[in-house]
Amino acid sequence: MYLACKFPTVKDNQQLRSKISILAISGSLRPNSSNSAVITTAATLVAGEVAFIIYEGLGSLPHFDGSDDPAPEVVEFRKLLSEADGILISSPEYAFGVPGSLKNALDWTVSTGELVNKPVALITAATGGDKAHASLKLTLTALSARVLEESTLLLSFIRSKMNTNCEITDTETIQAIKNIMDTFIRDINIQKN
Repeated sequence: MYLACKFPTVKDNQQLRSKISILAISGSLRPNSSNSAVITTAATLVAGEVAFIIYEGLGSLPHFDGSDDPAPEVVEFRKLLSEADGILISSPEYAFGVPGSLKNALDWTVSTGELVNKPVALITAATGGDKAHASLKLTLTALSARVLEESTLLLSFIRSKMNTNCEITDTETIQAIKNIMDTFIRDINIQKN
């Protein structure tokens, strides 16, 4: 059962370029997903510190086919990845694995290297989540992304930490997300300087 939730969407408003930019990707295509709520919470916690862009085109990416002439959606996705100082991924676990749409998006970067040495924070929010979390860490390692262990978080039983408005209400969970984001932002700043 899934909650029918609504929450605000953070849009790219091209804040001052002196701020670092984080591209956030929810691995769920559900409009009211708990992973989108995690991203919204993360965005709220770092508001004012970074330019936070939420990628909403995951479901429109074509199936990966290794094309040398990819669709415009793929070109735009790769551009967003390249321009961001860091990438935040929040993903559910489907059938003990990574959602196909998220894996498909990551596959589009294999030959072009947008994630090579790119700071990435990974949050897996699911009922269990450990298998998807481990799989995503392995995939990001294969893509040569910079994923610090301190920038990863597994949030099991995420729905029990939320209210009916899809807001995370559990104070320990909110603090854990804040800690991950603080570490992630510090790492991005180190990489930039």
